[in-house]
Amino acid sequence: MTATQHRTTEAPAAGGQAIGATSLARPIAVALPKGRILEEAAALLARAGYDISAVLGDSRRLVHDCGALRVLVLRSSDIATYVAHGAADIGVAGSDVLDEEGRDLYEPIDLGIGRCRMIVAEPVGARIDESSQMHLRIATKYPRTTRAYLTRRQIPAEIIKLSGAIELGPLTGLCDRIVDITQTGETLRQNGLVEIDKVADVSSRLVVNRSRLKLDGKRLGKLISDLESALVV
Repeated sequence: MTATQHRTTEAPAAGGQAIGATSLARPIAVALPKGRILEEAAALLARAGYDISAVLGDSRRLVHDCGALRVLVLRSSDIATYVAHGAADIGVAGSDVLDEEGRDLYEPIDLGIGRCRMIVAEPVGARIDESSQMHLRIATKYPRTTRAYLTRRQIPAEIIKLSGAIELGPLTGLCDRIVDITQTGETLRQNGLVEIDKVADVSSRLVVNRSRLKLDGKRLGKLISDLESALVV
């Protein structure tokens, strides 16, 4: 069973609790990641009837009021944290981050944007014999996911956690392999690395704070429904 399968995807019951006046008055707080996925999310929200085009025109502001939505523009790695702690009602987060963090968030939709894959790579021409007794070291931003992969494959290895420039690890002798995400593989090729295995397919998911869904189920439910409809347009 994958880490994604461990997360509950059944919505909590929203009935029986009144929505307060304050909840109705304020915009729905939506956490979106910077960069390419922000543009894809804006296009999807537009098809769903929510115009957040103002967000795309000002890269310096981090909070944008867009009618019924208040958009928070964050680092992709922070989206799940903001939603889990209630600073955002809803967000768009990569399945790579969700699998790694394992937070208790409701994930009603795979949005199908930001598609890429998590892979294992090593230097070209330096293929490693996994059956040998060598001390294998793997650098990654995703130690939890990497450990689960190694356990499935029954590969003993030391995991080294890095925050950036993962491709530099094998080039400097820090590690033998890396586990990272890639879309085209071009960065790997430019750094003399070759993909040897796929850990998981990655895409962006809609994530919702469970408590907010109980308190503001009507509005959040409509937003979820609108986005589901937009996916089939």
